[in-house]
Formats: sequence, C-alpha cells, structure tokens
Amino acid sequence: MYHRNNNNPDPEGLEEQKARYPDYESYADDEEGYWYVATCGSEYMADDDPRDFYDVIQDYVASHPPVWVPSGQAAPEPEIDGATLAQAAWDAVTIPTATISYNPMVGDVGATIVGMDTWVWATGDTPREVTVTATAGSTTATITATAKWLTLQPKDGTAKCTGFGIPWTEENDAKGTDCKIIFNRSSAHFKDSVTPVDIKVSYAITYTATDGASGSMDTHTTSTTTTIPVAEIQTLNTQPTKQP
Repeated sequence: MYHRNNNNPDPEGLEEQKARYPDYESYADDEEGYWYVATCGSEYMADDDPRDFYDVIQDYVASHPPVWVPSGQAAPEPEIDGATLAQAAWDAVTIPTATISYNPMVGDVGATIVGMDTWVWATGDTPREVTVTATAGSTTATITATAKWLTLQPKDGTAKCTGFGIPWTEENDAKGTDCKIIFNRSSAHFKDSVTPVDIKVSYAITYTATDGASGSMDTHTTSTTTTIPVAEIQTLNTQPTKQP
C-alpha cells in the first residue's frame, strides 16, 4: 500500500533519493502536493520469519516507486498481487459439509439391509464446484474449488464412490450408481441402533488473477459423520411334518 510522505525526500543521501523519486526536481518547489511511498505492514506477517518480511518489503518497494500526487487529486489505490489476493479471499470461504440420502429405506426407521447394495447420493448444499471472485484496487482474482466424488467410510461395511451418487428411482436402478455401500452387519450393537458413516469431500483449488498470476492451493477437505440404520432380514426355517 502507499502512504503519504513529506513533500521532499530527506536531504541526506540526496543522490540516492533522487534516483528513487522519479522526476524529483519538477516538484521540488511544490508545497501543495505529496509524495506517496510504498510500504508493507508487518502485522500481516506476524507468524512469519522477520527475514521473510524483509525480503517481501524490499521486493515490493523496489517495484513500487514513490508517486507524486498534486494537491486535490486522489491518492494511489492500494495494490495487492493476485496470488496474495486469491489466498486472502479463499481464507474467508466456508464450504458446507456434505449431506447424503440413501436407498433402500425399510420400516419405520428407514433401515437399509445387510448385504444389499445401498445407494448413496449427495443432497442439500453439497457443492461440486465453488467459485469465488475478489477485487482489490486494480487486481481481480478468481478462485475455483472442484471436487470429483464423495469419500465414504462406513463402520461395518465397504463403500465404493467414483462420483456424488445418483438418487435411486426405478428408472435409475437399471442404469446403476457411482456411489454405494454394502454393510456386513446390522446396527444393533451401535448406540441408538444406527451405523456411523464418515463423509469427506476433497476440493482441488486453482486461481487466476488479472495481473497474470495463476496457480494452485492446498487441497481443502470437508468432513462430517452421519448415521444409517442397518437391519438384517431374518430367515425362518421350517421342517416338514410327517403325516400320520
């Protein structure tokens, strides 16, 4: 960012100052305007090595020479590089955790059945893609987070998901699903007779900015746990009776 400096550079080291302040002599007698010089606030790098901050400010100041602003004109807009803007914008984003539904649902509790394919699909606010745009000064950054599938980890079962699932219907049943669980035990031994299922969604994050910056960020993963009641189908075995 820029802050307002005195009208004239410090007379000490004048030759060095002249080299830094463009066209200094043209404004030497102007007592109304101001020089604006670039600076960086260390409070925004409080957890970083001070040497890293020194390197940042040296590079920033070198690429942002002082600017003379005549009296009555607006000061320079604050500048931020695209990568920094993208990271700051992404840090302010909250992606909701996934919610799911499933089939079959049997009985009053809506239980699925041991050994059967249980279709699972994302519902509600479970985004496949999130796009965020932020602007600061003359720089605009666009961040895109993309996920490809649900990751399910059921207790007492196995899951296979290569997508976000497909709601079960008679028509879809013939097509098949890309997300299912097979439970190998009923929920009877769990609290409240429901089986816990961990759900994760991992997002790959990329960004572009109007200053030419582009790249990727660390993968972001949402995580939650839901429950599904699982029942067994009881088989009744009977023996034929002998007729007298």
